Amino acid sequence: MESRAQLSQGLPSKHRHEPSYKRCSQNLPLDILWLPRSSFRAAEGELADCVLVVGVSRPRLAAALLSVTLLSLFLTFHVLYDSALYSIQAASMASAVGEGRKLAQAESRVISHPMAPRKRNRQLRPPRPVKRLPQALIIGVRKCGTRALLEMLYLHPMVQKASGEVHFFDRDENYALGLDWYRSKMPLSFKGQITIEKSPSYFVTPEVPERVRAMNSSVRLLLIVREPVTRAISDYTQLRSRATPSAPAHPAPPAGEAARPFEHLAITPDGSINVAYRPIAISLYHSYLHRWLEVFPREQLLVVNGDRLIEDPVPQLRRIETFLGIEHKIGRRNFYFNETKGFYCLRNDTTDKCLRETKGRKHPRVDPAVVTKLRRFFVQHNQRFYELVGEDLGWPED
Repeated sequence: MESRAQLSQGLPSKHRHEPSYKRCSQNLPLDILWLPRSSFRAAEGELADCVLVVGVSRPRLAAALLSVTLLSLFLTFHVLYDSALYSIQAASMASAVGEGRKLAQAESRVISHPMAPRKRNRQLRPPRPVKRLPQALIIGVRKCGTRALLEMLYLHPMVQKASGEVHFFDRDENYALGLDWYRSKMPLSFKGQITIEKSPSYFVTPEVPERVRAMNSSVRLLLIVREPVTRAISDYTQLRSRATPSAPAHPAPPAGEAARPFEHLAITPDGSINVAYRPIAISLYHSYLHRWLEVFPREQLLVVNGDRLIEDPVPQLRRIETFLGIEHKIGRRNFYFNETKGFYCLRNDTTDKCLRETKGRKHPRVDPAVVTKLRRFFVQHNQRFYELVGEDLGWPED
């Protein structure tokens, strides 16, 4: 840096005022030069008598000053950063302590007894299946495909089924055992799955609708029906098979009925329809359905067309999935047609399954004149059933 003498020489002669220069000089440790005001050009406004000019003529001193300045800045920012970090950690700890107190208070409310065991490890456990009362029932009708319908629905991953017909609501001795006994007959299921039980005699037993409502007023009801004359002949075929020595243990038909042909049982000697004959009486669907609709709203009951279920299962199952509120999972990949049996069998990811040999029995030949007479008899009864369900199923009238 230039010395004071050099700066003084570099000034114009008219600005050299030695006395003023000496008057402004100060004895400081740094190279500081005070210049008189007269050394600068005139400017507007008032100026100070002297102007301070600071310089450093020693490089080491300059480097030291710069290092000190940078170190001061670093330390300042480091202190600020540590302070902010400490504040954040303190706030997080305070929040955690607050949550811990809330959990402790909640646990203390749950464990009200002083001797109650306390859970130390609150680890999440996988859900466990439990036995639940059914959320849906297949209430009938007998010989319309109730077993086939239940097995088809069981293809869905959200459906669990009771293994057999429990007959809880239609048999007094079972109903007297209570709901705990009924629940014990149900399968294990996870939360969100639907448990379904089927007992076809529910549909025709007078006490059942009220008993079902007492269990669950929001239960979903599935009613599968077939053309009434076809159903009556199928019912007769099963009753006749039970009378044979090799038939499984089921209630046998009245004595003498098994040996008589269907025509003699369905038509009285005077030529009228024998409505007292059980297979004919059960096919009068409207006479039983009205009792259910007096107890349950129509939207809780779905009528399934059993004839169409046999011919093409998937559309009927889609309707049921929607009715039960479950995702559409059952498709055509789950069925294959068995030429020997004459109906569809089931298929899932691991196995194929057909209904047992007692299902799909071959019907005996019935006089076509009797079939026509029965269909004409059922026309008015079918019409009453259509009005109750709000749907025309299109059954033949002759």
